[in-house]
Amino acid sequence: QVQLVESGGGLVQAGGSLRLSCVASGRTISTYAMGWFHQAPGKERDVVAAISWSGGPTFYADSVKGRFTISRDNAKNTVLLQMNSLKPEDTAVYYCAARRAGGLGFSTDEFDYWGQGTQVTVSS
Repeated sequence: QVQLVESGGGLVQAGGSLRLSCVASGRTISTYAMGWFHQAPGKERDVVAAISWSGGPTFYADSVKGRFTISRDNAKNTVLLQMNSLKPEDTAVYYCAARRAGGLGFSTDEFDYWGQGTQVTVSS
């Protein structure tokens, strides 16, 4: 079993930055692909960014390309999401997810473990 704990969310003004962290415990995630999803009230949970087990291939939703960066530190069992130039439409709960398969995943059903989420609120 893998436990994931997110942190780093909060309230920020439009144009600001936040860095989300996801720390895994229970076993190493070095062979797992990882992802960040977001879910706004009344909407589905959608992928924001994903990274392969090696940290090589990455994926970004069109809405965050050029603004968000996903990275991982396997030695620390940690995945980060650097969010810059935040917009009010980025407001959502952000979830970290782990995928036993090492290749990129893009939908919720491709991921096996989930954190509890961290709220990100961007004010205009």
